[in-house]
Amino acid sequence: YVDKIDRGLARELEMYSASRFHGPLVYATEGGKRIRPIILMMSAETVGYTDDHLLDAAVAVELLHTESMIHDDIIDEETSRRGKMTFHVRYGYSSSLLTADFVFAMILAIAARYKDKRVADEISSAALQMAEGEYSELTVDPKNYKLGWDEYVKIISEKTAALFQTSAKLGGLIAGASANRVDALANYGKFVGIAYQLRDDLLDWGSQDKITRALLNDSNDGDVISKLRRYSEIYAEKARKELAVLPENDASAFLLELADFAVHRKR
Repeated sequence: YVDKIDRGLARELEMYSASRFHGPLVYATEGGKRIRPIILMMSAETVGYTDDHLLDAAVAVELLHTESMIHDDIIDEETSRRGKMTFHVRYGYSSSLLTADFVFAMILAIAARYKDKRVADEISSAALQMAEGEYSELTVDPKNYKLGWDEYVKIISEKTAALFQTSAKLGGLIAGASANRVDALANYGKFVGIAYQLRDDLLDWGSQDKITRALLNDSNDGDVISKLRRYSEIYAEKARKELAVLPENDASAFLLELADFAVHRKR
């Protein structure tokens, strides 16, 4: 699936080969786990849909993730990602902002290919939530803000889990799944996304500028680490339970395994 998604990305980028954005876009999209587009495709396959019509939407959600990483790395002043320079370090701030704008335009063009307007609606909803979550995190001073657990979960639900949720939901919608199955897939994506981010924050523990440091202003170090571990497992289990209304097949088995991966991965 990673190879298929990579080919889809390459095909999409090739449409803009004459653009000065092409080279930077290739750099921005290199590497990565492709978890979000894989969730989209597997969600569709759980209900028996394997048409290539899925690939455009899968590329769109990966591009939205790419765009968000460009912005995140600027805001967080990160200098490396995936073993190489972050985009703004490689290309500069101005080029990074323009490239992110260009990626948004690419996503709009992809969404316009679908007759079902719900595809564009869901992608738009994810982008809005991601921006809200990022802005909420931006207002948190890790050293002085007393961040409560519920507020923290709300932020990561918007910033990270929203795109997981949209990816799974789009798979169901494009596949023509029943309403209850689409809802189950959407909930699965949301819960896996929360579990994934909880694990991410646990792996990044000790970084002084991360939002999790603000949790320490409301608790102690041991309590926060324990809570991150416990709730990552809780949300992974909630995700697994959502799959109960879906057919038992290789695709749904993969989604079950992905919930385990989200909370047990090393990076």
